[in-house]
Amino acid sequence: MSATVQFADLEPEADPVLDVELEDSLRVLTCGSVDDGKSTLIGRMLWDAHELYDDQRETLEKTRAVNGQGDVLPDFSSLVDGLAAEREQGITIDIAWRYFDMLGRRYIVIDSPGHEQYTRNMASGASHADIAIMLTDARHGVKRQTRRHAAILHLMGVKNVVLAVNKMDLADWSRVRFEQISSEFTALTTRFGFENALAIPVSALSGDNVADRSKIMSWYDGPTLVEHLQSVPARVATSQGPFRLPVQMVLRDGKDFSGPGRHCAFVQDPRG
Repeated sequence: MSATVQFADLEPEADPVLDVELEDSLRVLTCGSVDDGKSTLIGRMLWDAHELYDDQRETLEKTRAVNGQGDVLPDFSSLVDGLAAEREQGITIDIAWRYFDMLGRRYIVIDSPGHEQYTRNMASGASHADIAIMLTDARHGVKRQTRRHAAILHLMGVKNVVLAVNKMDLADWSRVRFEQISSEFTALTTRFGFENALAIPVSALSGDNVADRSKIMSWYDGPTLVEHLQSVPARVATSQGPFRLPVQMVLRDGKDFSGPGRHCAFVQDPRG
């Protein structure tokens, strides 16, 4: 004799703890020009968060990188070198997702490519982000790509932006240089009306002002990058704002047809 099974009886109860963790998770977009240090920053955050397996740490400790002071340190960028190699070889030019927990909070890092020709992929990542970390090399300052990324963040509705002025060790930890870049960044953020914008001087390789406060840049009295991320609330989804549909590719048949591809950065503003 067979028994009738009601599938509703098999549905698990909602886990309130899991719900809280998911609600408090923060989606962080990393963007910037090529060689500004995104891979090193992500690797350093993974290292500081202790989100690495023992064999990963052993392998990483065998790598070598030298900062501006001549200190020999692990090459944190090697943790994401696989993705970088894929990009260089043309295998994939898409965004990459990294997950780690730090200080009781789940972080979802959306790593976007820095090449200008793949800016559309950065727009796709920005559509998911609660906050964007824009990196710039302290030696070069705000670039055209930095301004382009700021415009896209504004277009995608990202209101929280932090400029990580990286490689301060290669700029002699100069306060004057940081303030010059910070001033440029302030003018940029005022133009686009970001609600929460902050510039932080960091050295991703040395870890200065990433998770730990820099002893060398004692003139900086603001939060570290991780401290700032801890204070940023997750973006609340709302159906009252303008409709946004990310379009990553447009297909054409060479004649009259054109249409969105598999990944749909088109934005429709109801104001026209």
